[in-house]
Amino acid sequence: MDRCRRMLDVSLVLCLLGGIASLAVTAPAGAAAAPDSRVVSAAANGQVSVDVNAGTEEELVSVPGIGKSLARRIVEFREKNGPYRQIEDLMKVQGIGEKNLERFRPYLTVGKAR
Repeated sequence: MDRCRRMLDVSLVLCLLGGIASLAVTAPAGAAAAPDSRVVSAAANGQVSVDVNAGTEEELVSVPGIGKSLARRIVEFREKNGPYRQIEDLMKVQGIGEKNLERFRPYLTVGKAR
């Protein structure tokens, strides 16, 4: 009886995990395509993280506080000067100071350039 109970518990857990996994990979009809996982990733707390060396303008706009024009300047700076080496390099972009950098920091990563 104890063995049957454990098997039932394991089956229930696997079923729940499968359901959760299927929710993570399905999107409602008409939803936008998922961004490249090398560029945008979700942290354990569900927070989105964008790679400043590979992210597009559209992906950078997903970061709270980054609008279209700032995203364009981030990408243009990267294209003109090469990849960002550290997150603090973003302060070289017009419109990003210490306060903005600290606000964006939780949402950005610095990976290898494409």
